[in-house]
Amino acid sequence: MARFAATLCVVILSGFIDLTAANKDTCDLHAVVGQSLTLPFVYEELVNSHVLRWTHNRTIILYRQGKVSIGKLEDLSATGSLLLKNLQYSSAGVYQAQLLNPNGTLAKAWSGRLCVMDKVIKPQLVYTCDPKSGAVNLNCHVAKPQNWMFSWTLNEKTLTSETRPTLSISLTRLKGEMSFTCSVENKVSKEKSDTVRPTCKSPPPAPTICFKSKTLVAVLAGGAGLILFMLIIIIVLCICHIRIKTQMRRRHGGEMAMLSLNKRVPDSEYETILPTEDSPPLRHNSSPVACYEKVSQPEAQTENRPAQPSTDAAAEPSPVPKPRTKSPHMPNI
Repeated sequence: MARFAATLCVVILSGFIDLTAANKDTCDLHAVVGQSLTLPFVYEELVNSHVLRWTHNRTIILYRQGKVSIGKLEDLSATGSLLLKNLQYSSAGVYQAQLLNPNGTLAKAWSGRLCVMDKVIKPQLVYTCDPKSGAVNLNCHVAKPQNWMFSWTLNEKTLTSETRPTLSISLTRLKGEMSFTCSVENKVSKEKSDTVRPTCKSPPPAPTICFKSKTLVAVLAGGAGLILFMLIIIIVLCICHIRIKTQMRRRHGGEMAMLSLNKRVPDSEYETILPTEDSPPLRHNSSPVACYEKVSQPEAQTENRPAQPSTDAAAEPSPVPKPRTKSPHMPNI
């Protein structure tokens, strides 16, 4: 009855262990295809009276109770660990070990997931020069990578931020001789490529103009002075232009005034003297001949008498002589 209870307890415990191992997403153990691996189970007080059982995915692969009835005795160590030889992909899975005391109680249990994978292949490092982008492109080539991890070294110093299979370096950083290597690894192996030294030509540096602080201040001051000088010249030219334009307007206005005045003046050289209010009215029927006859007759009669003033001459004013007008058609004699 006691043995039946112990066996039932072991079965329940083994089922719990299987459920726990199945829920794991990661592998506890990693191995390379074709290699051997010892499962880490150690019980120092192991004796032949103990019952030891190893299972792989719930299949018994070793059972010993005094003697080994399933499996090979040479695969079992003195502490109860199990040696797996020539591992294959089918060897991956959940392994469990259960050790029972002679009275049927559980002495020790162990469970772990094993992952079997290929050994990494030595990568081939190649590079190409790209003058257009000014960079050198490196490629760490491996055949059929299986979630492998990549790493890079520059002059034997690891580039911790680079974990991709490709690497791009600016040609401006390639000063002197620089060496590159790439490595690929998984949980069980690691391989490193040969050293490569790119020989790409760096692009010519872009021309840069560097000024000292004093030179820069002098250039800025000179530029500001030149701008101020040009502004002064522009202002002076504008003032001169305004003055010249004003003078031309005044001169043009004077010429227009003289022209209008000339139009009002008559063509005759002299102006006709018009009588005023105080001057006596002129007689239009008087002529110089008649006047001469009137004067000459009294003078002839009174030649021997004292001269008397003429009342007509005193009463009538002398006619105003008219100015002579030059005829443009008569030739000068």
